[in-house]
Amino acid sequence: MATEAAQDPVRPMRADARRNYDRLLAEARSAFTEHGTDASLEDIARRAGVGIGTLYRHFPNRYALMGAVFQGELDALLARSRELLDAERPCAALIDWLRAVIDHAGTYRGLARALMSAAQDKASALARCRVPMREAGSALLARAQRAGSVRDDVDIADLLQLTNAIALAVEATPDDPDLADRLLGLTFTGLRPPHG
Repeated sequence: MATEAAQDPVRPMRADARRNYDRLLAEARSAFTEHGTDASLEDIARRAGVGIGTLYRHFPNRYALMGAVFQGELDALLARSRELLDAERPCAALIDWLRAVIDHAGTYRGLARALMSAAQDKASALARCRVPMREAGSALLARAQRAGSVRDDVDIADLLQLTNAIALAVEATPDDPDLADRLLGLTFTGLRPPHG
């Protein structure tokens, strides 16, 4: 795969194509924040001052656009996971990171649902965003497991699915600001190894 990439380098975008790409991302970010991830792609293109064909040339489907929009937030979550690798309390570090994942999903209505759907489509651009997330979460989970705070049979894929489910519950219950923390607490009560 690396040799293919070396043989077929990505050509830089022309200046007008780069402007269109950047405008589409800005308008998509705004639309996803305002209307959720089901926002009209036609409306995003119109607001960016381009045709729908231009949007699809840059982003072949909704998941590709969502993946590009969320890349900055993904980078921040990955940076946070690296910071937490040195935390004194590994289980608290894992919970802190998962809480950040829930907060990120809450920025865009429908993101948690889209991430859960994308998990079934391994080829989608949004699913590819999950790979570095799983790696980051796996490192934090492994530390918590080595510390004896989390059962050894817990898998990061399941834990991220639970985290997305919590994000969905939070999205559906906006009048309960403590719900995410309560549900994360319940989750980690069940993840603790049996003592005794």
